[in-house]
Amino acid sequence: MDTKAKLNESMKSAMKSGDEVRKRTVRMVLAAVKQVEVDKRVELDETAVTALIQKEVKNRREALEEAKKANRSDLVAENESEIKVLEEFLPQAMPAEELRALVQAAIAETGAAAPSDMGKVMKVVMPKVAGRAPNDAISATVKELLAK
Repeated sequence: MDTKAKLNESMKSAMKSGDEVRKRTVRMVLAAVKQVEVDKRVELDETAVTALIQKEVKNRREALEEAKKANRSDLVAENESEIKVLEEFLPQAMPAEELRALVQAAIAETGAAAPSDMGKVMKVVMPKVAGRAPNDAISATVKELLAK
């Protein structure tokens, strides 16, 4: 079952069970998917839907930090619960060791030796990671290994 179908099923079950947080969060993701599909006039594939969900998680994390700074415990709890719901639809996170091994293999494959070769390495690593690690973690790992 693809992610869009899982989202639709989750929406139906949330409506039946009365889970307002899940219903609101899933509805928002489905609306974002639909908006992109209408704007681009294409049906989003699995990787695009995953990227959209990751973007929504990132937005929630940023809002969470702002809510913590403002001492808004209600918003902190709301954002945390929405992040939990969204993470259910993301692929299993890649362990740091596995990411590090992938980056090292890509560096060897491309013959990269300096931080200026970061683009070459990222081009090789990104398709292999496919949404299982955040982009900032990937780039940080590449920078770290190229700086050695």
